[in-house]
Amino acid sequence: QVQLVESGGGLVHPGDSLRLTCSASVFTLNQHTTDWYRQRPGKSRELVIRMYSKGGVTAYLDSAEGRFYMSSDFAKNEVYLQMNSLQPEDTDIYYCKNNGYWGQGTQVTVSS
Repeated sequence: QVQLVESGGGLVHPGDSLRLTCSASVFTLNQHTTDWYRQRPGKSRELVIRMYSKGGVTAYLDSAEGRFYMSSDFAKNEVYLQMNSLQPEDTDIYYCKNNGYWGQGTQVTVSS
């Protein structure tokens, strides 16, 4: 059974950092583009940042530029989203997408 799993979310204070992990079973992540999306209740899911299968990362949200980064450890079949200088407006459920599959999401809450 194909599974894409996000982890690493939690409750943090403004200015803190978090690293989210996207891991997969059945297929290898580096054969496809990996996207991180986020969504809050009542809003559409929005693309935050993308890592291409051949390398390279593009931030799609202006607010992610210079704060959010992607990396990978393909030996572990994992892709990471490093989020720095988190702000309350970054509070969302974060999802990874790869090879047409979505994970279940991980909640990130930024609050003082």
